[in-house]
Amino acid sequence: MDSGNLAWSVTATALVLFMTPGVAFFYGGLVKAKSVVSMMMMSFGAMGLVGVLWILFGANMSAIDETSSWTFTFSGNPFSDFGLGGADSDALVGATFGATFAIITVALISGAIADRAKFGSWMLFAGIWSTIVYFPVAAWVWGAGGWIYNLGTAFGLDYSVIDYAGGTAVHINAGAAALALALVLGKRVGFQKGINKPHNVPLVMLGAAILWFGWFGFNAGAEGTFGLLGTEDQSVGLIVVNTLGATAAAILGWIVVEKLKDGKATSVGAASGAVAGLVAITPSCANLTPGWALLLGVIAGAVCALAIELKWRLGYDDALDVVGIHMVGGIIGTLYLGFFATGTGLFVGGDAMQLVMQAIAAVAVLLYSFVVAYVIGIAIEKTIGFRVRNEDEIAGIDTVVHGEEGYALVD
Repeated sequence: MDSGNLAWSVTATALVLFMTPGVAFFYGGLVKAKSVVSMMMMSFGAMGLVGVLWILFGANMSAIDETSSWTFTFSGNPFSDFGLGGADSDALVGATFGATFAIITVALISGAIADRAKFGSWMLFAGIWSTIVYFPVAAWVWGAGGWIYNLGTAFGLDYSVIDYAGGTAVHINAGAAALALALVLGKRVGFQKGINKPHNVPLVMLGAAILWFGWFGFNAGAEGTFGLLGTEDQSVGLIVVNTLGATAAAILGWIVVEKLKDGKATSVGAASGAVAGLVAITPSCANLTPGWALLLGVIAGAVCALAIELKWRLGYDDALDVVGIHMVGGIIGTLYLGFFATGTGLFVGGDAMQLVMQAIAAVAVLLYSFVVAYVIGIAIEKTIGFRVRNEDEIAGIDTVVHGEEGYALVD
């Protein structure tokens, strides 16, 4: 890399790493005051554990080249360069950038099990899930030998699945796992609409702002960085304007639906709408014209505002709407490319094959992540236990699990 590419690569890596504390603030503000430490610690725990695992073997597992035969290209060989001891400087920068994606993907899952998870059990889940789900799925989507990456070739096409920055590998992946864990841990005590309100709305807004800030590194980070995700020929300008535009439009889509549905447009709704727009534009930021990106944002904001109501209708306790925002938003952004991806989308000069491939990738990742996460979660619950006792949940798990309080209001 030249000095400019190197500087941008390190900057983008720092931006994406900063997003995980953003998730911690966003989620921390949404829970009750007696659970804020626990909620934020699940994000910071993911930063510690997944960061270490990625350096030891995750970076190797997420890289499949065209000649790889490791376990039928399920993943790269975890022992090919254990601990990255043989990597050169450019590869180490790229590996660090990839680590930030792995970290935030795991952190996102934690929102579904707010207020009721044991920290040790969460860490065990995070380590196992990242190893057998995230690392291989990243290889499928972005590895030069990955089956999703090469799906177009399998169909005899000169184009393939589009997932620039993680609609499938990050958001559908995390959302499906979140749904599985919500089912494993069950409902919070007194689960019903309106019983749990955000304890700190400014914290939620701060978290959303950090996420939007960091997302420019998330989406544009691979651009100019030695073709890290194989898209070095795309336009940085297009990526950044779409990251801005879709997110802004999603805020509007969410708060309009919220106003029509509930009579008020809320700040938490605006923050959630921003996150929904960021999720939806993630896979498509480099392959939509700005007008289609704006439409995507409106659709994602409006649909996700409705999708978060599904938990009340279907009875699963996705505490902080990981399913309604990340899984649904990821599906919308991934499938939308089948219709509007520049040159290959059904309505913009292409045919139905782009949509077919996008759907195959989305469904495959969703099902794999859900099933494996459910099995891991059940195994942990049946052995060491995953959920805290009801009385600890009611009392507030910060002091029980971590021996701390989020706010020391009395000396």
